[in-house]
Amino acid sequence: MSSFGRAASVAGGAALGVAARTVGAVRLARKPLHPSGRVVSARLQRLGLRSGVGVAFLDEPGDELVLVRESRAVGLPERLPDIQGLAIRATNPDGSPGDLLLASTGWGRLTRYVLTPSFTTYGRPMTTLLPYQSPRGPLLLGARSDGAGVVELSCAVGSGPWRSCAELTVSDDDDDAARDRTISFDPVMNQIPGLQQYPAVVRLREPAYRSARRSRGDA
Repeated sequence: MSSFGRAASVAGGAALGVAARTVGAVRLARKPLHPSGRVVSARLQRLGLRSGVGVAFLDEPGDELVLVRESRAVGLPERLPDIQGLAIRATNPDGSPGDLLLASTGWGRLTRYVLTPSFTTYGRPMTTLLPYQSPRGPLLLGARSDGAGVVELSCAVGSGPWRSCAELTVSDDDDDAARDRTISFDPVMNQIPGLQQYPAVVRLREPAYRSARRSRGDA
């Protein structure tokens, strides 16, 4: 990862950490960030990368049903822009949940690490903001949609080019408010094999998720 990209990643991570700790301290709720959202089913078609990144979830083709949650990070009124969130829950080979969390950002070499508000869920591109530790180096995941219910998922090593790796077809029929109150996505606890969190990323993210787990009464 270039020093340019590393500096952007650190800055984005620091901003996320401060936001998480602040909101988690004042909003002792089940979900300190992204307090309410829409939970639906989706079909994830993994295309398989011709030149792999050492992560089976991205390198190998596949077709599976997943859960998706669309939400607003701060929970501002819809007439105001907010940081948009997209959470995806897949099922790992051992049956455990694997969670991916993306937030609205830019798409360029630097702006992919910068949170950007939007009025609508897919009004801006989204990325995982903080990179995963992969065999090929710091790996970022991204998502873009034209609003027609199909989301293109991509990946990039460091500040390198984006490569399309999957398509997510989001259902518009089974919005489940009850399920939204019970399901909690947690990228720290629920990791996909090969997409490991850097220790520094865990330190930045953990305060908000620890607060949420405490509010839910989880161990």
